[in-house]
Amino acid sequence: MASIFAREFTPDVVVVGAGLAGLVTACELLDAGARVTIVDQESAGNLGGQAWWSPGGLFLVGTPEQRRLGVKDSLDVALQDWFGSAGFDRPEDYWPRKWARAFVEWAASDARPWLSERGVKLFPIVGWSERGGAGSIGPGNSVPRFHRVRGTGPALLAPFIERVSAAAAVGRAELRFRHQVDHLIVEMGAVRGVSGSVLIDDAAPRGASSSREVVGAFDIRAGAVVVASGGFGGRREAVESAWPARLGAVPRTILAGVPAFVDGRMLDIAEFSGAHLIHEDRLWQYADGVSHPSGVWPGHGVRLVTGPSPLWFDARGHRFPASVWPGSDSLGASTHLGATGSDHSWLVMTRRIFDKEVFAAQGDLTVDFTEKDLALVAQRLRRHAPRPVDAIRDAGLDVICADSVDELVVGMAAMEPETTLDVERVRAEVRAHDREVASGFGKDAQIMATRHARTYRGDRLMGVSSPHAFLDPRNGPLMAIRVRSLTRTSLGGIETNLDCEVLTEDGVPLPGLYAVGEAAGFGGGGMHGYRALDGGFLSGCVFTGHRAGQVLAGRLRH
Repeated sequence: MASIFAREFTPDVVVVGAGLAGLVTACELLDAGARVTIVDQESAGNLGGQAWWSPGGLFLVGTPEQRRLGVKDSLDVALQDWFGSAGFDRPEDYWPRKWARAFVEWAASDARPWLSERGVKLFPIVGWSERGGAGSIGPGNSVPRFHRVRGTGPALLAPFIERVSAAAAVGRAELRFRHQVDHLIVEMGAVRGVSGSVLIDDAAPRGASSSREVVGAFDIRAGAVVVASGGFGGRREAVESAWPARLGAVPRTILAGVPAFVDGRMLDIAEFSGAHLIHEDRLWQYADGVSHPSGVWPGHGVRLVTGPSPLWFDARGHRFPASVWPGSDSLGASTHLGATGSDHSWLVMTRRIFDKEVFAAQGDLTVDFTEKDLALVAQRLRRHAPRPVDAIRDAGLDVICADSVDELVVGMAAMEPETTLDVERVRAEVRAHDREVASGFGKDAQIMATRHARTYRGDRLMGVSSPHAFLDPRNGPLMAIRVRSLTRTSLGGIETNLDCEVLTEDGVPLPGLYAVGEAAGFGGGGMHGYRALDGGFLSGCVFTGHRAGQVLAGRLRH
């Protein structure tokens, strides 16, 4: 799709960013009869932004999918989990708190029907991520809530892309790709449009870095501007600048979980024009990232999502503490990794666990779900990882396979020769694990959590392997996967009220300027607080875009 615009087109609203939040905003406005211009600094090949790469998970509450699997969820439990995870503790959390409540209420009521009306279909098995383990009012999901879209990110985007494209074809919308906003046009204290640079056409593949050569300029005026440009996770220097002391020293190696175009430029531009940015230090990093086997953007990494079975060791061979096992508490894992002073750790498992539990949190590595390939999905039921996940193992960038624990620890030490690995401790932990499993009882909280997880039908089918001996060759080979910090999302952003209006430092709306999606911290400047419950990012983009579109449509009618 090329840029679609006419010189005489006069929009009611300019949306900056052609990702999920921007597209949903535009669709709501178009449905109300408004005229919309979408500008994006990347090419048409990147339409959909970060959401295209996602595994398509949505945070939803009390759904038919949950009920069919015997999951009893409710608004009260979801609010308890959300606020227990967020840990709001600052005066600036006034609007994030309000957005959090509004979002969870929407996720428990209108979200699923609204998405269903637009043709979004869900995979029948609900995932259980961020399981917690620190008490009922602590962080984590008490029940499974990760609803995967059939077709992952591209399928979630499809109805909104189709709607905008159809409107562009009849002259009610325009898409201006390779249009990089440099300034907000502010007149008499109100935002009246955007201006910036037209960048040279670039046929770089989706997600790859593109040229910033300027070949022209543009100036677009409208009654309102919506910032839907995402966060700053693709710009290393911005991540380092925002890195909080509570996560320890900035790691030497940080994998990039998002493309370089997730650069935070519009956050700086909005702030220069009077917008108030809050909670920039609330970063959402993963400690379980690996190098993408065929990386697209610089430092391209992907998160390995696993069930609770793998043993997680720090760089020196000490196990991560109780409640910070895989899939339980991402922020806790990042915090613990920072406290170790190292930039890597190890997930140790059997091939049986790898086949049953390991998912790559990126659409191109979950082809079974993205392409709705039931035969590939069925491989997970037969304890065999689909080919795209196997690609991570076969690339050998971060994975060691061995027939014995002695061979495994030698390989681990050789992959990271600058760090002294306590090989005897790793051997001892693996052997102790096997004794605990064999006993049928045991005191290891992680093994008990694994057994408990399998009481959930969805985990028995696709998420969690039954506890077994690591040293039994029938379950092998043994695998050690080196994992590192992975950038993902900035949980803070532009402060907004419940009408998505951008607020100044004085707490008053900046006329004509709105923000949605990650640029707004998914609502209010940080509705997730310190911790995200997986699925809240895509759902947050949809919710804020839906809300902004409705607010603006109502104001345009009057």
